[in-house]
Amino acid sequence: MDMSKLQQMLGQAQQMQSSMEQKMSAIVAEGTSGGGLVPARVNGRKALLRLKLEPAARQAGGGDIEMLEDLITAAVNEAGRKADAALQSASGNMLGGLDLNNLLGG
Repeated sequence: MDMSKLQQMLGQAQQMQSSMEQKMSAIVAEGTSGGGLVPARVNGRKALLRLKLEPAARQAGGGDIEMLEDLITAAVNEAGRKADAALQSASGNMLGGLDLNNLLGG
């Protein structure tokens, strides 16, 4: 295997990793629960950016803390799933940019 080709491939992989990290930071996804009473927003790294409890969410739970906790968990999980889907869509076929045939001597 040609070392210059390997170094070129490693350089491409590093560029792709940097690009992926930028995409992850730029993605913002929102999930809701309780019919929109509890919206949660996360980024592509699944860091929680915002959580809001609409005043009616308190009434919907009937003062039940466990119900409110479940609504929060559901909203954050939905936002995480949406972030995953957006990231997968944004990344496309990351390996498509690597010339594997060239590396393998093809």
